[in-house]
Amino acid sequence: MNLPRLGLGTMGITDPEAIATAIDVGYRHLDTAQIYDNEAVVGEGIARADVDRGELVVATKLWVDQLDRVRESTVESLDRLGLDAVDLLYVHRPRGKYDPESTLPALADLQADGLVDEIAVSNFELDDLNRFIDVLERPPAANQVEYHPRFQPEDRLEHAREHEYPLVAYSPLYDGRVGDVDAVVEVAARHDITPEQASLAWLLEKGIHPIPKASSREHLEANLAAQSVDLDPEDVAAIDGVEREDELYPE
Repeated sequence: MNLPRLGLGTMGITDPEAIATAIDVGYRHLDTAQIYDNEAVVGEGIARADVDRGELVVATKLWVDQLDRVRESTVESLDRLGLDAVDLLYVHRPRGKYDPESTLPALADLQADGLVDEIAVSNFELDDLNRFIDVLERPPAANQVEYHPRFQPEDRLEHAREHEYPLVAYSPLYDGRVGDVDAVVEVAARHDITPEQASLAWLLEKGIHPIPKASSREHLEANLAAQSVDLDPEDVAAIDGVEREDELYPE
């Protein structure tokens, strides 16, 4: 699977037209989840868009209370999405009904049956990641974690690099507050870009795949344009050095 460098986070999006607009302006990675309660919205947006399904990477996540009924719950998600399969199916968090000895083989069975292209994980820490590798004898197709200037889980980034799978960053704009981070504002000013674009460009320079949420065409296009920003090593180092004590979604 070739994961696009930058995708769309859909948590909170309730209008299918926002999804269709995102696809129209160039997004090819769409990320949803059962707990977002908008899989049907994402599916309707995909149906409205004039793009071949094969061009899209569609991801959803099994919530923690569904991990003992993996097949049934996945089929329900596919029904809501209106799709025959998803490209990425995540374990949303390794808690609740999560049991690596039963949950992960059930996911592998879905993959073998063609309902899921790749198995991924979200909010996994090192012990959980290594247990995944022990059980399935391969790394996950991705690990999705909170990653922004004020929270930088470098151990997860290093694990992803070591095992050669992508790290996907949710909340890459620090819940809309990257404009309050001095180092980000200074980098943005040097490059005549917005703080949001600076934060996304910083993640992209590190090889991380951000999935910012946006719904208006203006913001969708602005976020996508961050892919063409080239930061200097000094810029990356400046944002790397930000004080990191604000995890928005702790366990």
